[in-house]
Amino acid sequence: MDKKAPWYYLILLILAGEAVFILPFVLPRIFRSTVLDVFQLDNTQLGLCFSVYGIVALISYLFGGPLADKYPPRKLIAIALWMTALGGLFFVTYPSFKQLQVLYGYWGFTTIFLFWAPMIKATRVWGGDTSQGKAFGLLDGGRGLTGALFGLLGVLIFSFFLGEEVDTSSLGERRMAFQYVVYTSCVIIAIIGVLVWVFMKSGMDEREILVDRISKKEIGEVLRIPSVWLLMIIILCAYVGYKITDIISQYANEVMLYNEVKAAQTGTFFQFLRPATGILVGLLVDRFRITLWLVYSFGACIVGGILFGSGIIGPSATALFFMSVVIVAAGIYAARALYFGVMQKGKIPLMLTGTAVGLISLIGYTPDIFAGPAYGILLDAHKGEELGHQNVFWMLTGFSLMGGAAAIVYHRLYGKEG
Repeated sequence: MDKKAPWYYLILLILAGEAVFILPFVLPRIFRSTVLDVFQLDNTQLGLCFSVYGIVALISYLFGGPLADKYPPRKLIAIALWMTALGGLFFVTYPSFKQLQVLYGYWGFTTIFLFWAPMIKATRVWGGDTSQGKAFGLLDGGRGLTGALFGLLGVLIFSFFLGEEVDTSSLGERRMAFQYVVYTSCVIIAIIGVLVWVFMKSGMDEREILVDRISKKEIGEVLRIPSVWLLMIIILCAYVGYKITDIISQYANEVMLYNEVKAAQTGTFFQFLRPATGILVGLLVDRFRITLWLVYSFGACIVGGILFGSGIIGPSATALFFMSVVIVAAGIYAARALYFGVMQKGKIPLMLTGTAVGLISLIGYTPDIFAGPAYGILLDAHKGEELGHQNVFWMLTGFSLMGGAAAIVYHRLYGKEG
């Protein structure tokens, strides 16, 4: 791993790493209120779509992980991007609730089985022996910037086709405007796939990071590593926090009383906090103890969760709202930038990264199954009211306490290693 992959390798990885999730997650996150209206869904139904995604993803993590140890990451990533973009052409027809669930299941396959473990492995390759924090921090920060720019472009396209009469626009007009957002996203995702296939080469012989086959022996070897089990808990709790990002624009709409465009702009602002956090963490963390920073990130999630859960943030508390948004974002995005960055500290072999990521993700990303419906149920129980949102943030606080405890154990086991 002495030979460093070129800078554009990481840039392509960053573009691909967010582009693949634009259709299933970024657009519904930024345009949540709009998506609920144009698809005629309630919060619980949208949560159930995410659950179908999560169930397919769960199986895909397990079988897709070893695939990343057998085939070159760039080819798997490019194919995943093209297949995901094809799903967008169905998404834009406004399918029924049941059809939308099938589409989310399809996306669970394209974005995870073919994509997730190859992306993590490729990032470890770029980071080498000394820059894992930088690699994963810049990856997640760069992905956040990509997602925010997609969101900003989406808001511009959406508002352009709606014109100035946003509040009085009809359902048909909003449907047409959102279609243009989706079509644009599909084209960009497909183009990024071509660039990855042609240019994302590490400069080393791809056979150096691949194995001929994955057997029970290798799986058993990975499962005997204590850090693998701790990362399952850490990522599960951090990802419950990350799913909170799905409702920030809705909070702005229903609690802060912003209109749909202003709420989408708030969601986009939240997205821009991700690159700021990830890049800052990436540039600093390798100089300090990366495992301790992971502990601090859960601390920020706890503080932000309590602020929102307490009910003190309402329409008249604009400054406090944005301060709390920044605190929650800093905690969520720092944890997200760091949790795979500690794999090397946890003595997980590079050659078995795909298998390890598959097994860790099998538990770590179960919030894809339960967090969406749980948040939907909590919100729909007090539809349009602040209490539903408070309960969502108390759920964040509870999981952050559990994740923080696991991160402390990880730090004590591996934080002092040279």
